[in-house]
Parts: sequence; structure tokens; C-alpha cells
Amino acid sequence: MARVTVEDCVDKVENRFELVLLASHRARMISSGSPIEVERDRDKNPVVALREIADEQMQPDDLKEELIHSLQKRVEVDEPEAPLPAPTPMGVSVEEPADGGFNAMSEEDLLRAMETLVPPERTDDV
Repeated sequence: MARVTVEDCVDKVENRFELVLLASHRARMISSGSPIEVERDRDKNPVVALREIADEQMQPDDLKEELIHSLQKRVEVDEPEAPLPAPTPMGVSVEEPADGGFNAMSEEDLLRAMETLVPPERTDDV
């Protein structure tokens, strides 16, 4: 019966290796107590898993996500990063505004700071 079930599943999961991975993962889920979506009919867990995939009771994409999640050792959480401080010219300190907002520099302060910058020395190596 399993051969017929595999043939029924090939149109749902084209790659037979991937089908075996998904069905074995589902069979392990059934062994650990997950409810069965089709009648058992004295079939073992791998055959029941294949029948669930063939009858579209279990979606291959969902099984694939569960398989990947079960194999992950470390789960990364996407957290927003803190914003970077505004760049300031070298040698110029910008004081925090009293209202606690962003660093602010007037245009005149920026021009004065740029005038104090010294260009890097030229070398003939480059």
C-alpha cells in the first residue's frame, strides 16, 4: 500500500527525497501524539503521514516549515536596531539640545567646523 501512497504524493511534492523528509517528520509528529487527520486503517505512522499528504490534509509547505523549525538550534529574532548618532566633523563637539531631541548643528557651525579641518597629507604611494 505504501508504494501506491508514494505515487499519490508525487504530484503534491515533486521531489521524492523531500517527500520522504516531510513524511518522516510527520510520522515522528504522529508518534509524539499529534492528532491524525485521516483514518488509520491499521496503517503504520509513515503510511498514515503519506496518506495525509496525498489527501491534502497536511500541506507540504506547512510540513516543510515545521521541519525547518524543529531542526533549528538557534532562532534569531528580528529586533529593530537603535538609530546611529548623527556624524559630526572631527574636532567639533555638538551639545545635546535641552529638549532631548536629535543632535543639531546650525549651518554656520558646520561651515566653521569645516574651515578648521586639515586635509590629509598627500603621499606618492597611491
